[in-house]
Amino acid sequence: MLTDKITTAIYQRARKMWRQDGCPTGRLDDYIERARELQAIIDNPTSGLLPNPIATYGPNTPPLLPVEEAELMENLGEFPTRFTDQGDHMQAPMTKQRARQIRQQG
Repeated sequence: MLTDKITTAIYQRARKMWRQDGCPTGRLDDYIERARELQAIIDNPTSGLLPNPIATYGPNTPPLLPVEEAELMENLGEFPTRFTDQGDHMQAPMTKQRARQIRQQG
């Protein structure tokens, strides 16, 4: 069962976790995969961290990706919003133009 891709430490960790969970039949491969992931986290603890742009460039830094307007949300579906089963709340903030229309009506 021990292959070239599975180191002894990973296999031992997988067996330990497998035994702690009551030795579920046919699931040792799942525990080997979990042990590989844990070993990758131990070997590279900062690989999933991104630098904080505010700490680097200050609070007035523009976002890296442009922020989309709320008007885009109005064109996502082909069906009227009052007939959907998503509840009676709006799925996205309303646009400035729609807010002005509602304000003028009421």
